[in-house]
Amino acid sequence: MKKINAIITAVGGYVPDYVLSNKELEKLVDTTDEWIQTRTGIKERRILKGEGRGVSEMCVEAVKQLLEKRKISPEEIDMIIVGTITSDYTFPSASNLICDMLGAKNAWGYDVSAACSGFLYSLATAAQFIETGRYKKVIVVGADKMSSIIDYTDRSTCIIFGDGAGAVLLEPSEEQLGIRDFILRSDGAGRKYLFQKAGGSRYPASIETVERREHFVFQDGQPVFKAAVKGMADVSAEILERNKLTGNDVAWLVPHQANKRIIDATAERMGVSSEKVMMNIERYGNTTAGTIPLLLWDYEKRLKKGDNLIISAFGGGFTWGSIFLKWAYNS
Repeated sequence: MKKINAIITAVGGYVPDYVLSNKELEKLVDTTDEWIQTRTGIKERRILKGEGRGVSEMCVEAVKQLLEKRKISPEEIDMIIVGTITSDYTFPSASNLICDMLGAKNAWGYDVSAACSGFLYSLATAAQFIETGRYKKVIVVGADKMSSIIDYTDRSTCIIFGDGAGAVLLEPSEEQLGIRDFILRSDGAGRKYLFQKAGGSRYPASIETVERREHFVFQDGQPVFKAAVKGMADVSAEILERNKLTGNDVAWLVPHQANKRIIDATAERMGVSSEKVMMNIERYGNTTAGTIPLLLWDYEKRLKKGDNLIISAFGGGFTWGSIFLKWAYNS
């Protein structure tokens, strides 16, 4: 019996209509368009505006698009895994809400909390359910409403993050395509450099935590930058070596959109030329778990069956990893 491989058969994406430009941020904090672009590569980001609107709303729009492309109904979905750190509620999970909102009555699932590596962790996890033969259709979503936990008086974070969602459908195939290998890493010692202090069981919400603005993202930029450059570059180079590939064999590098300088350093370490690096950070900023599926959504029509993709991410905590994937279809 041939090995079952987990292949991506459809992609969907969604970004909110509201555009928060660098020029608008100049009115909120001490910064300039030139300063932001030079240090991050970001020109604008999307923000989900409106009271009572959560990340699941964006996820549902991305998944609906995916289902329409594949011409399948919500009832055919077996499982939905969501990489996010900004679920609508502490519980139930975003996955639970999405199943209900879509009418995916035969599906179950859960959320994966790994910050910017959330989609990578979720994709690797979902692949196991396909490869064992247990399920036929598993949706993986990467999404975050980062505007809900960003302090728009903090220049170190508010210039970076945006809102968005992307989703992929995994199905089984006996062709030598799909997810070929993955390497995932974590190091909780990095938590002091990038985290949200309050809101969990260690520091539950109180008047004091709100007054101290501890429900927003905290980032110590320099240590995070150094760790991200090393982590993404090392693991991407490792997965190439492990699979006997060079930069010339890579059709596309699909890097987490945190900072253009980190992306450039990863590509250089891998020997991948700039024209083979997916990039949309200038339009969306860092949507955390949403960046990688949004890249696949943006570049889908340029992908060809058999293309070698190296997906790489680094997130708070710290979490990081890389996936070697062979694209499974022509758009």
